[in-house]
Amino acid sequence: MSEQTLFEKYGGFSKISRVVLSFYDTLLDSDDIGPFFDEVDMSRMVDHQTKFVASLLGGPASYTDNQLRQLHSHLAIEDNHFDELKVVLGETLEEHGFADEDVSAVLQEFENRRTLIVD
Repeated sequence: MSEQTLFEKYGGFSKISRVVLSFYDTLLDSDDIGPFFDEVDMSRMVDHQTKFVASLLGGPASYTDNQLRQLHSHLAIEDNHFDELKVVLGETLEEHGFADEDVSAVLQEFENRRTLIVD
């Protein structure tokens, strides 16, 4: 039997969707990050981000490096923005009951994509 992915361990898309909603509740209040979402259709953003976070957990959705680069190229995201996103993601995962080692694994997957997202 194959090893269970974090995506499966934590309940699939329905659980990841709740994590993403909490993630954005925090981010939208941020003075540094919130403005990135001023003109964004948040229902579409939550859908895309749910798929992205699911992919970080080994789920079925995925984005290619080129897609990630293109989706973020116009945003002027800097390292300090990425760092804040990473902290908020980690805190949100912890709040939703993710084990410390699983939070670390997800944050490493996120970090692996820094150069695709940061301007």
